[in-house]
Amino acid sequence: MEKVSTRTKELASTLLEIGALLMSSGASTGRIRVTISRIAEALGYNAELLVTHRALMLTLVEEESQYFFSSLKRTSPHGVNFKVVSGISRMSWRVVEEGWDIPKINEEIERLRSLPHYPRLVILLLVSLAGASFCRLFGGEATEMGVAFVATFAGLFVRQESAKRSFNGYMCVFFASLTASLISGASVKWGLGSDPELAFATSVLFLIPGVPLINSFTDLIDGNIMNGLVRGANGMIISFAIALGMLGAMIIYNI
Repeated sequence: MEKVSTRTKELASTLLEIGALLMSSGASTGRIRVTISRIAEALGYNAELLVTHRALMLTLVEEESQYFFSSLKRTSPHGVNFKVVSGISRMSWRVVEEGWDIPKINEEIERLRSLPHYPRLVILLLVSLAGASFCRLFGGEATEMGVAFVATFAGLFVRQESAKRSFNGYMCVFFASLTASLISGASVKWGLGSDPELAFATSVLFLIPGVPLINSFTDLIDGNIMNGLVRGANGMIISFAIALGMLGAMIIYNI
């Protein structure tokens, strides 16, 4: 029984680590539950998982001996990393199909955790290009696209720097929105381009909390009401921070 107990504790720790990694990478509650249950069943356990916005509670029951073990783990601040989400999903199927053991699973988790991010300059340039492209989609010309590009670049840079200095996440969004709006608002104030309001409106689109709002809707549809409401409230606060930054620029420029 002691050997089973040790294995159960190791598996519980691994599954909680997977769940926390999925949660902090932008996975929905349903995906987390399905992935954890799939891996646990492949290793001969039944898993009962309680998912909250800031913590995970797991109970494992071994099918043969009915030995059970419960554990709790706090999750880190949430972000978006679909590379990790898809990697863990593929790993869970390989556990089922290839019979991976716990050390092999832990090895894959460490590999996924250590995957390099895109270079910062590449992220800044591509997100800024996306901002300029949104401006073009709404009818902006070259001048408005250039303003949107510069405003998005500066706003994202400020958000990254604020996060590095451990500011509150909502304040990071506010600072980024205010910076982008001040730059694009200047074009409205001084009449740069034929329709400068387009640059002003699209320069903050990179801040829109798409993943939290989509996950909120998904959780509500799946019956995870509490998580859906919390994620929805988080998305609304981010949206409010964006609007507050734009309002600040409008007050400063009186536009």
